[in-house]
Amino acid sequence: MIFRILEEQNGANLRTEKVADLHFMQLALALGHRSLGASAPNPAVGAVIVKDGVIVGRGWTQPGGRPHAEAEALRRAGGAAQGATLYVTLEPCSHVGKTPPCADAVIAAGITRVVSAIEDPTPEVAGQGHARLRAAGISVDVGLCAVEAAHHHAGHFRRVRDKRPHIILKLAVSSDGKIAAAGGVPVAITGEAARARAHLLRAQCSAILVGIGTVLADDPLLTCRLPGMETRSPPRVVLDHALRIPESSRLVQSARETPLWIMTSDFAETSRAMKLGAAGAHVMRVPVAVGTPGLDLVAILRALSERGVNRLMIEGGARVAASFVAAALVDEAWLLRGPDPIGDDGVAALGALSLTTITGSPQFKMRASETLDQDALAIYERI
Repeated sequence: MIFRILEEQNGANLRTEKVADLHFMQLALALGHRSLGASAPNPAVGAVIVKDGVIVGRGWTQPGGRPHAEAEALRRAGGAAQGATLYVTLEPCSHVGKTPPCADAVIAAGITRVVSAIEDPTPEVAGQGHARLRAAGISVDVGLCAVEAAHHHAGHFRRVRDKRPHIILKLAVSSDGKIAAAGGVPVAITGEAARARAHLLRAQCSAILVGIGTVLADDPLLTCRLPGMETRSPPRVVLDHALRIPESSRLVQSARETPLWIMTSDFAETSRAMKLGAAGAHVMRVPVAVGTPGLDLVAILRALSERGVNRLMIEGGARVAASFVAAALVDEAWLLRGPDPIGDDGVAALGALSLTTITGSPQFKMRASETLDQDALAIYERI
């Protein structure tokens, strides 16, 4: 009888510990979410330090990737980190980069247990951080909320493994699947709530990409204009193989405030590139795709990856969107659908491709959906 009571008590304690672990890891994920887009080129990691059930330190990767989340949480915890548990959304680094190894800082702080969501695929880490912690006598548990962490760090993983960013295609479409009126004339498709959501997504990405057609038709600014988040605007990228972008465009005029990267071909005029450079834009030359007049998408993505872009948002237009979809390079599609039609003469969202290439394809599944006033948001994820 006594043994059974002890077993029940031990089981209850174990369940309580698992519930607490889940709670603190979910908090770490939420903290890391704050720095999505701002932490590039580093992943947006979250960390929580807990002692005797009380949070004594919190941290998330700071703008530009430094300090790391673990270092920030340890700084806030101070001496309270001794004997505490660290919850972290990605394996602590074990190599010397622009900062000392986080694994060493965790050991020096006297942390006795680490709960890590997922291993970091970076070759310099790749399990070595966890191994170093265990070698120092620290209890290490790996895998809690691994699926959520993998999605959260998808940009980092994609950049490490495939040498390209995680690509999010955002489309604002009418009820009949159009993105503009006849001739590409811009029209208001969605309301304020949907537009605010799109601006938040901009802030959570490390670059925004459009084609020159969108620039010429809409003269967009492509910044985050949510109150209090204006400084979170990432670099704007324009695909412009012939350098047709006007110097009077809002993108060029704002290039000194928010970075503007223009991807062009080797054949574009040097004098034109120099004028744009003098205006503050950064002109990058990439190869033209074999057999087409367009730029090579793989070369574009590799160039962006090398500049630290891990989450790339594609905003338009139809030709650019269709080219990335057709090349199977879209990892997520955010479909913001307005309530009203535009008509048969409107511009189709993906040009000659049907929207069902995403919405009805076995290669994509709907991950989430919600209503935003009169509009609907559906998020599709590549399987």
